[in-house]
This record gives sequence, C-alpha cells and structure tokens, in this order.
Amino acid sequence: MASTRRLGVAMDFSPCSIKAFKWTVDNIAKEGDHLILVIVRPQEHYEHGEMHLWEATGSPLIPLDEFSDPVLLKRYGLKPEPEVLDTASTVAKQKSVVVLLKIYWGDAREKILEAIDHVPLDSITLGNRGLGPLKSVSNHVVNNASCPVIVVKSSDHHH
Repeated sequence: MASTRRLGVAMDFSPCSIKAFKWTVDNIAKEGDHLILVIVRPQEHYEHGEMHLWEATGSPLIPLDEFSDPVLLKRYGLKPEPEVLDTASTVAKQKSVVVLLKIYWGDAREKILEAIDHVPLDSITLGNRGLGPLKSVSNHVVNNASCPVIVVKSSDHHH
C-alpha cells in the first residue's frame, strides 16, 4: 500500500485561497490523502494562553470536526468561510480524505515553508492574489519550497 500523501493548501479564507482549496479537492485529492489547510495568522492576532505554546511550531494538527467547534474557532481567532467548511466536509465524505488544520502565527512566507518541512507536506497549493513579486507569498514559496508548489491564479486579475 502506498504511503499517505500530505497535501497542503495555504488558507487565509480569501477568494483566491478558497479557489486553490477547491482546485486541490477537484484535481489532486484522492482516497486516503491527508489534506492539510495551512493557516498563518498575523502576529497581532496572537492571543494569550495556549497559543504561546505553539508560537515556534504552530498548532497541533486539528481534525475537521474540531474545526467546526465555535469554542475552538474563537480560541484560535478564526472565522472560516462556510464554503470552506462545506467543501472540507464534502471531500472528507465523498473521497475519504482526512482534512486537518495547522495554524501558525507570523510571516506567511516563512511559516508556509516551515509547514512544508515540519508537517511534512508532499505538495503545497496556494492562491495568487496578484500583489506583485515583492509582496508575493506565492513567489517566495515557489522559489524556496522543498516540495512541489502549485499556484492557482485568481481569475479576477487581468494584466
């Protein structure tokens, strides 16, 4: 039996990250995979208490059923789009994919690279908001990641 693939998706609940998540579900995820939503919260969203424990390593892997818990969401300062929860529940049921969350605090460019190496991830999919190469998380990850990177372009941008 093949080993379980760990497919990462960078998720900030923006339309382009939701598009990247749906693209991964439709085009890559298959039975037995672990689909890990990598969420990076800005440093100012850092709360007191147990999150100080996870500052360096990020949160433990959080199962989908806990991610639907309002108490847990409040604890981590998250307000997920219902569309993300619906898509995650559907892929978990229909494709027998395990959906997990990993939350980090800090610079998204660095923390996504940490997730790739420490989870570890077999691939990472991210959306591209078209912010240009200097601000681009996707550009930084593409140039520095130790695994395949898939960038799903937002269809909103016409250059």
